[in-house]
Amino acid sequence: MNAQTIATPATPARDQDFMPLLGVDHVELYVGNALQAAHYYVNAFGFHEVAYSGLETGERERVSHVVQQGRIRLVLTGALHADSPIAAHHRKHGDGVKTIALGVPSVDRAYREATSRGAQGVGEPREISDEHGSVKLATIATYGETLHTFVERGDYRGPFLPGFEARDSGSDTGMLLGVDHIVGNVEHMDPWVKYYEDVFGMHEMIHFSDKDISTEYSALMSKVVTDGRGVVKFPINEPAEGKRRSQIEEYLEFYEGPGAQHIALATRDIVGTVAELRRRGVEFLSIPDAYYDEVLDRVPAVSSQLADLRKQGILVDHDDEGYLLQIFTKAVQDRPTMFFEVIERHGARGFGDGNFKALFQALEREQDRRGNL
Repeated sequence: MNAQTIATPATPARDQDFMPLLGVDHVELYVGNALQAAHYYVNAFGFHEVAYSGLETGERERVSHVVQQGRIRLVLTGALHADSPIAAHHRKHGDGVKTIALGVPSVDRAYREATSRGAQGVGEPREISDEHGSVKLATIATYGETLHTFVERGDYRGPFLPGFEARDSGSDTGMLLGVDHIVGNVEHMDPWVKYYEDVFGMHEMIHFSDKDISTEYSALMSKVVTDGRGVVKFPINEPAEGKRRSQIEEYLEFYEGPGAQHIALATRDIVGTVAELRRRGVEFLSIPDAYYDEVLDRVPAVSSQLADLRKQGILVDHDDEGYLLQIFTKAVQDRPTMFFEVIERHGARGFGDGNFKALFQALEREQDRRGNL
């Protein structure tokens, strides 16, 4: 592939980084039925519920179930009234990501820097407290109706945030460890790449042209931005001209605007994890068996695993620093919008550009089944 990798600058000292990030604190999804969504993520993906907020805790407008696995926290939020902004969001977009929350050392500093550098403020810094301590929060807007919330936890000891009660739905399965990256689909990529560069001080890590990411029928362009330490990575996609409608255009049509297309979840044992997720009912994109005929020519390091990778339909790619293994679920809601990636890295810092053609062909087969290609 001809993807251009852009050199990563030296890690900035903490006092020189105007927007230091600690990682993805949590991802909040607005869903049509939070109770049933929580049941799905617990039983299909192996999360366990750790916190809850709703009528029983004194919350009158929304209900939220917090599920966790490793360092991954998903907040599944539904509306309690038809005139709720949550209900309006769901009517337009269906189930999807509303908030990508980022841990920061100082909410006041993060919000001040972000808004002074062009971000639209949605919620000014505020402190919320309960018997477990205090948490500071502030919120800014990003692409579409997606938000970023800054979270400063300090020594807070509660299960999630003040206003949530602890829940215990079982132990951590240990399959999925953390958020590797979150991909955004937008109509126009460059303004949002500039947004993350200006507002967060991120830098462009890799970019892919429509020649890099294309099939016979469709194409897209993508740029990946990351913070100085590489703990938060946001690929941003836009559609490119092709003979037929790309999966980015399908997303934008059915989500009715820009949004988070997929969340990549890291694992240390992708073969075992995918086998267990399949057993639990998670559906993955299918890859033609012929894909594996040339895998060892590209990545000989996976020779001992090749039979298992082939059996599970796991994709293989490499760069100058190592290799990675990845697989993509089908859409996890009624609309053909959001899905998940499972990824295992062995030194590689890329995003599987050697797999783009196979992946896009798999996505196009699904689009064709839906009548959307």
